[in-house]
Amino acid sequence: MADVDQVEVVVAHKERTTLRVGDVFLKVDADRTRTAVEVEAMALVPIPTPRVLWHEPPVLALAAVPGAALGRLGVPSTASPAAWAAAGAAIRRLHDAPLPPWTDQSPGDIAAHLDGECEWLIANGVLPADLVTRNREVAQAALRPWTPVFIHGDLQIAHVFVAGAEVTGVIDWSEARQGDALYDLATLTLGHEEHLGDLLAGYGSDVDLDVIRGWWSLRSLRAARWLIEHGFDPDSPGCEFDVLRARM
Repeated sequence: MADVDQVEVVVAHKERTTLRVGDVFLKVDADRTRTAVEVEAMALVPIPTPRVLWHEPPVLALAAVPGAALGRLGVPSTASPAAWAAAGAAIRRLHDAPLPPWTDQSPGDIAAHLDGECEWLIANGVLPADLVTRNREVAQAALRPWTPVFIHGDLQIAHVFVAGAEVTGVIDWSEARQGDALYDLATLTLGHEEHLGDLLAGYGSDVDLDVIRGWWSLRSLRAARWLIEHGFDPDSPGCEFDVLRARM
């Protein structure tokens, strides 16, 4: 390991903490099943992932991946169209892989949770009722039957690393499971709608854009309370609340 003089806190909240020490990441998770899923998922997927150094629950040690993140939520992505297309091609390889053993919630279960979150947002004055209602309508497009594929499950823009026009690694696999392919595509482009065309150029498949928009609204509505309760601000510029406002 390279010489280091500090420990960097990458992320810290009530459920998990990730530390960086030189070129090693240490993930400490209150739910031991998540790190177990992450290790197994990375062994199954046909795309680059971090190298597992060791796993002693509740701690998982991973090697840093080369390259830089495709971007981050709330900040314009400076990655090239070719890099976004490469990300789309990598996601397509993942979605074409054999299914993992972990299943997703049904559309009905997701809808029930979504409705509860919408009620909470309105009752607590977090967002105007008309904004929540409009986005709940948009979200309905995502709540249709889908053919399950192997999805990452939390494919945020900061979880995809690239160098030039090559994907060098995809991180944070603790939510990998069977699910809707368009959920991954929507998660990666959340707040970065201008790059959806480049992503789909690499993905290489016809995609229902209404479903993508539905997942943008659905993910933002469902995430808001968790983000607030764990010390994050979904009302930061370019983040979840701006995604919801864009639907108006």
